[in-house]
Amino acid sequence: MTNPLPTHSLPTAEEIAIARESGRTISAYLQTQAQSQQIEIFDGQGEAHTVRIPVSALRLLIEVLTEIGEGNAVSIIPIHAELTTQDAADALNVSRPFLVQLLEKGEIPFHKIGTHRRVRYQDVMAYKERLDAERNRALDALAEQAQALKMGYE
Repeated sequence: MTNPLPTHSLPTAEEIAIARESGRTISAYLQTQAQSQQIEIFDGQGEAHTVRIPVSALRLLIEVLTEIGEGNAVSIIPIHAELTTQDAADALNVSRPFLVQLLEKGEIPFHKIGTHRRVRYQDVMAYKERLDAERNRALDALAEQAQALKMGYE
């Protein structure tokens, strides 16, 4: 299995500028009523080749260009992808041993291939969403408490 979370370097200033411009241009001409659009790609000899692309792929391309235009590196992972424990830990920004503890506690489903654990990307993201929702609820409760105690957060 190839690593679905490759390490990317940050885009250069030139790539950022190109991404911003091309993202705006594609957005301006995107016909959302159509299921596909045609674009022209030029080869090394300057010959144009028309390519038909699904609008959903163009929307994703705009999202990618937006991120690059903000100076971010981008990686695309299929929703059904299976991750190694290191890849899953990287996606959650935690250590691999901590992730393994989460797996063993049943916080995130996993299966084994031989002796190696594999985690579905969707399950990792579902865990992250649950964790983020819990954090937001806790922050809301703290804010309510601070307001009730008149701590200057009115």
